[in-house]
Amino acid sequence: MRGSRGYPVAQARDGDPGPRMTSLDLMRVAILGAGPAGLYLAYLLKRRDPATQIRIGEQNRADSTFGFGVVFSDRALEFLEQGDAETYAAIVPRLESWQDITINHRGASIRIDGIGFAAIARLALLAILQERVRSVGISPEYERPLGRLEELGEADLIVGADGVNSLVRKTFARELGAEVTYLSNRFAWFGTTMRFDTLTQTFRTAEFGSCNAHHYRFSPQMSTFIIELDEESFHRGGFEEMNEAQTKAACERVFADELRGYPLISNRSVWRQFPKIRNERWSHGRCVLIGDALHTAHFSIGSGTRLAMEDAIALDRALGEHPRDVRAALECFEAARRPILQKLLAAADRSGRWYEHFAEHMALDPIEFAMSYVMRSGRIDRERLRRQSPRFVARYERESAIGSQKPENRKDAF
Repeated sequence: MRGSRGYPVAQARDGDPGPRMTSLDLMRVAILGAGPAGLYLAYLLKRRDPATQIRIGEQNRADSTFGFGVVFSDRALEFLEQGDAETYAAIVPRLESWQDITINHRGASIRIDGIGFAAIARLALLAILQERVRSVGISPEYERPLGRLEELGEADLIVGADGVNSLVRKTFARELGAEVTYLSNRFAWFGTTMRFDTLTQTFRTAEFGSCNAHHYRFSPQMSTFIIELDEESFHRGGFEEMNEAQTKAACERVFADELRGYPLISNRSVWRQFPKIRNERWSHGRCVLIGDALHTAHFSIGSGTRLAMEDAIALDRALGEHPRDVRAALECFEAARRPILQKLLAAADRSGRWYEHFAEHMALDPIEFAMSYVMRSGRIDRERLRRQSPRFVARYERESAIGSQKPENRKDAF
């Protein structure tokens, strides 16, 4: 069988252990997807072994992206600082950073100190990573949609870095034990030229129900503004019948106080349900998944891009440890990476479930609501929160009904 360019096709078959490289072999890698995961993996592979032959295929244009800003927790880029100082140095000057989160609820504005985040424009991050792959001699092939993996041509390793709608995952869904489920909430991703001091969560009660906006700046001129509705409010408000312009106008009206006259900016800003993607097995034959093709982490924890880039680092490391045995490298990748990833995804899942019920949580008083929010992922305990956010904890203990009780008479609210 031959691919679209006349190359013999490297197929993943049941029972195929994948290629075992010899000292004379050159590693041939085909990467589907030129997002952060695919680009960064290509750069790492070529940096470690310049003889590696790498093709990157991407169905979209180089300057095409969904959404506006990418968020990282304050320490999320530490993995780059030590292992890849050049990429780290290229990204950091483009970041917008802050050390607090703000919760707006029932007219109260509550600052949660010590929870730092940073953000960068998605296109800016892609441009940096595109430059990194060019620096090692790789030219991604853009606007190259594939209908079948056979069109890839010859490859010893096929990497599905092709996101939520991954062709690799769909091709081997049964073999990988792939599962895609959807959260019930709807969200629409907008931008605005209104700047915000911190990452802010604003909760509103409109005539049709409950609304939430996640908003933060990602450049000196721009902010992300994600609007979320619980399922009941989405249907009651008739949003499924609205076009993009009508949705934009309705959201501007609900969040007029936060936008202060600035308009929302659309970029395929249609209502979506967050897809939870999991795979029982990460590879099949010589095909492997990374990034959103492999797993999704709810956007409320700001870790999706970080996890994708860390997947790339882990896969490159495994291939370096097993340079002549792709199958062993893929097994090593999963064995080393899965336990780390599972902890983070469990926290993301808990956060996602909290958001599915945010309308119910809004019955809480503002300070209790803020505490529920900050504890939602289960990744922080009482003492750590006290050290990390002393001003918020002090306010909570002053204002909350539970916090004002004598310690010996109250249950632990944390």
